[in-house]
Amino acid sequence: MQQSFLPEIDRERTQAAVEAALYRYRENKFLTFDDREATTTAAWSDSPKGFTGVTTDQTSNIAIHNVDGKAARREYCERIERIVRRLPRMEKFLIEERYMTNEHDYITHEKVYAFCFKPPISAGTYKKIRWKAFYKLALDLNLIVEKVDDEINPE
Repeated sequence: MQQSFLPEIDRERTQAAVEAALYRYRENKFLTFDDREATTTAAWSDSPKGFTGVTTDQTSNIAIHNVDGKAARREYCERIERIVRRLPRMEKFLIEERYMTNEHDYITHEKVYAFCFKPPISAGTYKKIRWKAFYKLALDLNLIVEKVDDEINPE
């Protein structure tokens, strides 16, 4: 048996992790961010209030959430876009057409390889290109999932 120094990759779980990252990209890119607003009415409570020793600043917490939330979403999207831009032409095209458009729910793998690619490519070629792109994205995003030793050598 040959000893390998590189860990074996669990393709299914790695692919699922990359697809989840791309889904999060779409959520951050295309769904609106609702700003929080301060409440202006007093809340009524049946129980008597006592001093808890904790001070809260609702306005500053809301402002921090609104600013930091938007910044985090923007930074995440820019990071994904920067990584995808570095991919080879066909891998970049595949990821952008299938996973990074606002029409993601309506576009299928078949539509991408049969109608978006000019000339059309086969399903097998599409799967190879997609896996190469996913592998590179997983490396850049640190999403590689290694196979567990029990899965490699079942006894």
